[in-house]
Amino acid sequence: MLARSVLGRLAVSSGPQILRSIAIAGGRCCAMPLASAIYKTRSFSSTSPSSMKGLLYYGSKNVKYSEDAPEPQIQDDNQVKIKVAYCGICGTDLHEYLDGPIFFPKEGKKDKISGFKLPLVEGHELSGTVVQVGKNVKSIKVGDKAVVEASGHCSDRKYYKDTVEQSKPLCGACKKGMPNICRDLSFLGLGTASGGFGEYIVYGADHVVKVPESIPLDIAALVEPISVAWHAVERANFKKGQTALVLGGGPIGLATILALKGHEAGKIVCSEPALLRREFAEKLGAEVFNPMDHKDAIGDLKALVPETEGFDASFDCSGIPVTFSTSISALGAGGTAVNVAIWADKPIKYMPMCLSYEEKFATGSMGYITGRIPLDAAKMMITGKVALKDTVSVGYKNLIEHKEKNVKILVSPSA
Repeated sequence: MLARSVLGRLAVSSGPQILRSIAIAGGRCCAMPLASAIYKTRSFSSTSPSSMKGLLYYGSKNVKYSEDAPEPQIQDDNQVKIKVAYCGICGTDLHEYLDGPIFFPKEGKKDKISGFKLPLVEGHELSGTVVQVGKNVKSIKVGDKAVVEASGHCSDRKYYKDTVEQSKPLCGACKKGMPNICRDLSFLGLGTASGGFGEYIVYGADHVVKVPESIPLDIAALVEPISVAWHAVERANFKKGQTALVLGGGPIGLATILALKGHEAGKIVCSEPALLRREFAEKLGAEVFNPMDHKDAIGDLKALVPETEGFDASFDCSGIPVTFSTSISALGAGGTAVNVAIWADKPIKYMPMCLSYEEKFATGSMGYITGRIPLDAAKMMITGKVALKDTVSVGYKNLIEHKEKNVKILVSPSA
């Protein structure tokens, strides 16, 4: 569950001058058509007693804006209904659009946690205001600002008694207290429930965290990606003073820099070809490296940390074969490579002896459990805001085709 300490830290740090003074680069997104991938529809049928605006996912490159999406309703006394203020476009959303379904259930199949089928409303990095609570909910009340820990795991089946079997036992990971790697892991906005690219969401109260009044809701929407980054650094067993390589300067890469600063890292290097993202990484305190300017990128990266002949830890936040390979090859002896990126379900070439020769470690990181995060500079990651109907034609298009000018674009379902 999302730690309250994340928001406590944010409440203290949301006012520094850097949040007010850093210009939002690339924030003016121009509307452009996107090959009929999206269109308005009013024909979506729903058993819900009321409808809302929502971005419905049907499959790869098949996402539709609707003004008749089913508005979710509280079905359990322990659920909470939230009016969405902002929802970030995540790299996972883009992967689902380009290569999915990945987390979403396949066509004709059901989500293993909720029993829901496509189409479903996308979006999981959200913030908003509580508008209704179940009668058993005491942790939050109507009118509170809130964020949501979006994962869906074994114990969440209890919220979907009418649509999924209740007798299924907890999986091995959930029994071990590791719900973020549940065997049937899913997410709000990726299969388990209607997501933040709609006007409202309904989710279990144990996934909802109150946001202090001092924190603006656009900043609160960044808690989810930074929690992901914090968990990734924890997965590396990272120690104070160690060196780190971050591959990719997108939202998760920048969030990983923040998390490394919170862990009192030594030298942090961000490898990123896009100028705007390198500039952001520098403002967060990382040394930057443009791999396109180097014939021997791995050798030149290792030369930046001559004492250990490679980095203590690396974090692949890009998810392409060359960054995966670099994340291992650029390590020093005994270093740890963490895959943070979400990949399409496709194999890549891999050289096991790259690990064995120097006893390196390679591991993965999925979601998050807890964290304490330095968010002094979080707002700088927001490079644009779009209305719900423009999510694909403007937001997705800019992040796919013009990522050198964009980092995090927020969707405002109520705009």
